[in-house]
Amino acid sequence: MSHSEKSVRTRFAPSPTGYLHTGGARTALFNWLFARKHGGKFFLRVEDTDEARNTEEARAAIFGGLEWLGMDFDEEPVYQSQRQAIYEKWFDKLVAADRVYEDEGAWKFRFERKAVTVHDLVCGDVTIDYNDQAVNPKTGKANNPDMVVRRSDGTFVFHFVNVVDDIEMGMTHVIRGEDHLMNTPKHLQLFEAFGVEPPKFAHIPLILNKDGSKMSKRDIGARVDGYKEDGFISDAVNNYIALLGWSPKDDEEIFALQELVEKFDLSAVNRSGAKYDEKKCAWVNQQHLLKLSGQEFATAAAPYVEAAGVPVDGSYERIAASVQEKVDLLTKVPKMISFYTNADYPFDTEVMEKVKNNAQAGELLEKLAEAFSSLTDWSEAKGIIGATAKENGAKPGQLMFPTRVALSGMGGGPDLGEILEILGQEESVRRVRRAVSELS
Repeated sequence: MSHSEKSVRTRFAPSPTGYLHTGGARTALFNWLFARKHGGKFFLRVEDTDEARNTEEARAAIFGGLEWLGMDFDEEPVYQSQRQAIYEKWFDKLVAADRVYEDEGAWKFRFERKAVTVHDLVCGDVTIDYNDQAVNPKTGKANNPDMVVRRSDGTFVFHFVNVVDDIEMGMTHVIRGEDHLMNTPKHLQLFEAFGVEPPKFAHIPLILNKDGSKMSKRDIGARVDGYKEDGFISDAVNNYIALLGWSPKDDEEIFALQELVEKFDLSAVNRSGAKYDEKKCAWVNQQHLLKLSGQEFATAAAPYVEAAGVPVDGSYERIAASVQEKVDLLTKVPKMISFYTNADYPFDTEVMEKVKNNAQAGELLEKLAEAFSSLTDWSEAKGIIGATAKENGAKPGQLMFPTRVALSGMGGGPDLGEILEILGQEESVRRVRRAVSELS
């Protein structure tokens, strides 16, 4: 069946038992991208039948995470906890077809004893032979035993409700983690028992830590809500998690969300596990920050700046834009700009020691303060630094660094010309003189 013959329908089916995990977010993203690329629909199905473990907080975290990432769904979410009557109806079909039998109060699905092949769009063909019922020496149990579909308390198991929901919701493609791959032959037997053509399956590689272990809930980068706290923007997170297991045909790596939609293709999803790299993730974020306008960057950084207690006043936009090229995470903005609005900014001790090691620094800065105060055109201020150094028998570099420290208290940061322009003549002179008295 081609995508055009039947409109593509995909879904993300999380369990609300914890925050949104990066692996879950990537599964949602691949389903969302595939549906959007083919003009189809993307659905959210909440697998909330485990009442003991489900929490409202977890549900809110999943919804909030998807909203922040920009993954909209096309209809109201479906909740499995509200679908018992639907499951009863489909269970009755299995009873009528004599495909289930009761065993100690539970109901088991009778597998057909034959080989079942999954034609997976990522993993290729995977076959399980249900004729194999040899006893496993490790477990002492027979291979491929019939499957419980209904527990003795009347509730239905994951495999059953998963298949019923995919039928009811008209899913054409099921894109999920490869940890579900070995469940799929069981699901195919259920689809066949119901007389329904199954969707196409694509099992995507797991996300691994740098050491090759499977990413767990406590690992760096595992929590989607943590990205926002750490100063990432959502476009960058989507971009990075898309690259975990998928790569475009060209060497490009930086994509806006709409570009991902255009480029995404299941045939370009890798088979091997994808290693999470926090440095690469921060680099991708930096590339996205650089693409923002100065105003967009200032707006994105504002919540972090305000939370750090740094004033956001009239000149804030310009101040923020001065560090745009210097940061990879928005959480770094407050520290980098705090000196602008703090008249008593502290001098970095280590950096000040470097200045003190330059015997001429105090004298050069004093001459610079005089040169600054007699300037009639402040736009020439940056050029005056080199000229003052030369006039006093020093190289421009010998005065550039002390000037930066005098103006900001730091050894790195925005362009000196930007700092001078934003601070203005009077404040710049005051700061240079303050550094001179600090040195003496």
